[in-house]
Amino acid sequence: MVRRDRLRRMREWWVQVGLLAVPLLAAYLHIPPPQLSPALHSWKSSGKFFTYKGLRIFYQDSVGVVGSPEIVVLLHGFPTSSYDWYKIWEGLTLRFHRVIALDFLGFGFSDKPRPHHYSIFEQASIVEALLRHLGLQNRRINLLSHDYGDIVAQELLYRFKQNRSGRLTIKSLCLSNGGIFPETHRPLLLQKLLKDGGMLSPILTRLMNFFVFSRGLTPVFGPYTRPSESELWDMWAGIRNNDGNLVIDSLLQYINQRKKFRRRWVGALASVSIPIHFIYGPLDPVNPYPEFLELYSNSPIGSRFTI
Repeated sequence: MVRRDRLRRMREWWVQVGLLAVPLLAAYLHIPPPQLSPALHSWKSSGKFFTYKGLRIFYQDSVGVVGSPEIVVLLHGFPTSSYDWYKIWEGLTLRFHRVIALDFLGFGFSDKPRPHHYSIFEQASIVEALLRHLGLQNRRINLLSHDYGDIVAQELLYRFKQNRSGRLTIKSLCLSNGGIFPETHRPLLLQKLLKDGGMLSPILTRLMNFFVFSRGLTPVFGPYTRPSESELWDMWAGIRNNDGNLVIDSLLQYINQRKKFRRRWVGALASVSIPIHFIYGPLDPVNPYPEFLELYSNSPIGSRFTI
């Protein structure tokens, strides 16, 4: 009898906990995205949108040095946006006539459809469509990319090599800290869970919050270059815009795509004649320095280009 009463009380306790947890969880899942900071709001207000296959893509386009023919297109990393470039934007306008950046589909202020099959191929086509929209499809373009943007740049380079009509004409390429070699790439634990979590992934994306995001992203930066809390909030606000946290698991499939198409994308770098430069921060934990440098030095790429 005593044992039966104890079990009954335990069941009642768990029911009460469940009844309390359900509304708390529901309230948590409906927390509105953070307000844009004045700087991020200014970035959005000064940008524009164009439409790609019914989807709105955000971009920035600034006119810089008068008389210069040089155009640079900036390709941001995961999981952030074109706002990554704001600290060097003014400096770039002093060097280039046009400085252009976009938020890839699923990132920043661009649309974030779901469900959707996000792919590097589609992102590269969006870059090409943007330059057609701006009337620059026949101009020679300098590409500056980072992380996720490196892979998009590799696909654009592959298309350029094929001399297909309507493709970008690339003048130079600068890649920075991206996993161009899939075998040296070490995703964070949270990225692995989101990428390959199956039915668990949609739950994790809904449970993600600023604390989890900031604690997961901060170690990716070097000890002397870590973002401030306000900068992390700007990044998080960009992700939460249009419920972008709910598509992170879909966006992370780029890691699997990079493995599948390694020959295509690494091969594009190994046999081109345009200037290519690598900027590599050796404290990168996602692309560890010794492994990356060894593979880079022993590859056809390392014998051709500077780092």
